[in-house]
Amino acid sequence: MTYETLTVETDDDGVTLLTLARPEAMNSFTVTMARELEAFFLAAAADDEIKAVVVTGAGKAFCAGMDLSAEGNVFGLDESLSPTAADLREHLGEEPWQTGVRDTGGKVTLAIHACPKPVIAAINGAAVGIGATMTLAMDIRLASSRARIGFVFGRLGIVPEACSSWFLPRIVGTQQALEWVYSADILTAEQALAGRLLRSVHEPDDLVPAALALARSFVVDRSPVALALAKRLIYAGTAAPHPLDAHIADSLAMFHTSIGDGKEGVAAFREKRAPEFTGRASDLPEIF
Repeated sequence: MTYETLTVETDDDGVTLLTLARPEAMNSFTVTMARELEAFFLAAAADDEIKAVVVTGAGKAFCAGMDLSAEGNVFGLDESLSPTAADLREHLGEEPWQTGVRDTGGKVTLAIHACPKPVIAAINGAAVGIGATMTLAMDIRLASSRARIGFVFGRLGIVPEACSSWFLPRIVGTQQALEWVYSADILTAEQALAGRLLRSVHEPDDLVPAALALARSFVVDRSPVALALAKRLIYAGTAAPHPLDAHIADSLAMFHTSIGDGKEGVAAFREKRAPEFTGRASDLPEIF
């Protein structure tokens, strides 16, 4: 697939480097970029050649937020509508609600969240607004020492979007999430690390290689099915009302992997050789 705002490179191990590619505009987010990101992650979910995804930005920025230069409603929303929660629930995938009401960043993060592959953010520079919130749906975040991250919605009179009210408190806790949103400050990489938003901080030239190496360590000689089910189990477990819900899902996932790639994994362990897994992340058993 050809993109206007993204570049995609996949290596022999199935690790894909996805680059936001509007460096002349600090990779600012547009409706076109939103559509392309959503399309990429929905396609990646079904593409068994892609084992993991690392997301970074071209040039000095990761993503400097929404491009505010567009004519009319810069978020691409239809101001003639008066939507309610009931309208949106009933007509989520229909027009005019699909494009005229739904948050574009939220559609992107839902696609990232649904992707059954490890997704790693390599935040190389400014990540502000949607540039910050899109990374919350990614599984792990690494940043350059030059990165600056801001949940600056209060300065613009808008609210946190891209499902960040679900993701951010789960990552950093409610108190820290509220402080960052209330203050709308720009955080240094070290502040974001101290607040548990980031896994690690790297020198600029080391960031993307570190993220690619981490992704590779997740997928080489690993079962794509086991990784995908583990990702679903962990995310579902954070919102499950009781451990029994996790037990039921764990039991089904364990049953299906034990009669699939698990047989090869056990055999390879006993025979002291590398496993040859054949399961596909695009073909997962139903466990919920």
